[in-house]
Amino acid sequence: MLVHSRTGRWTAWAGFAVLFVPLFALPFLVIVAASFSTNWSGAFPSGPTTAHYAAAVRGESLQALTTSLVTAVTASLIALTAGTWAALAGAALGGGGPWGRRAKRVLDALFMLPVAVPSVVVGLAVLVAYSQPPVLLNGTRWIVILAHTVLVTAFAHQSVSAAVVRLDPMYEQAAAGLGARPSYVLLRVKLPLLLPSLNAAAGLCFALSMGELSATMMLYPPDWTPLPVLIFTRTDRGALFTGSALAVVLMAATLLALLAVSRIRTKASYR
Repeated sequence: MLVHSRTGRWTAWAGFAVLFVPLFALPFLVIVAASFSTNWSGAFPSGPTTAHYAAAVRGESLQALTTSLVTAVTASLIALTAGTWAALAGAALGGGGPWGRRAKRVLDALFMLPVAVPSVVVGLAVLVAYSQPPVLLNGTRWIVILAHTVLVTAFAHQSVSAAVVRLDPMYEQAAAGLGARPSYVLLRVKLPLLLPSLNAAAGLCFALSMGELSATMMLYPPDWTPLPVLIFTRTDRGALFTGSALAVVLMAATLLALLAVSRIRTKASYR
């Protein structure tokens, strides 16, 4: 820590605890406690049970979790591909003089536009745009995946763009000087150097997609219900304890996936 005195360290830790516990830890602990309860009429829950978790890992709940995982993985892969391509193209434009730098700023602004507006607006825009031929996606799973992709691509683009700026051009120049083709330099030199940032961007996109609700509520068909939508519908009908168990399952699945991505990123950083 930057604080070297014992009193200062204890003060810093106490301040951290005062802010962290009520603002971050306590809400999660309440959800976990509610997920194991059947009643909460006093200060603490009562009626401990695991029946909510038994229901959360089968039937409609398991299908909703699978839907969220498939949606998040698909949207993250598409967003990572598009965001990486745009980041590399923007870096090339930025080195092309004043007009190239202007074009790069326009490209960055276009990719950041979905973040600058509420996600429900993005959902409405996707719904209006793809509810008529020639591209009719309304009522299919693909309109949900498309909306998630639009929402998370900005984060992939920004993360990879920041990494591209920090790359040392010496490696590319050395490979090109040895006669390597541009495609070889991209696949065997540049992308491996970007691998830690690509993994971080993939984890961020996955986490954001797993928790997306606003745009999804406007678009999801009956046979493609992600888990956040199911949590909302259960709690809206008064099934708070069942909804809490589903929320814990959603958090656990997301954290496990992020842990796996972080292990890949750690290994990639040693390459």
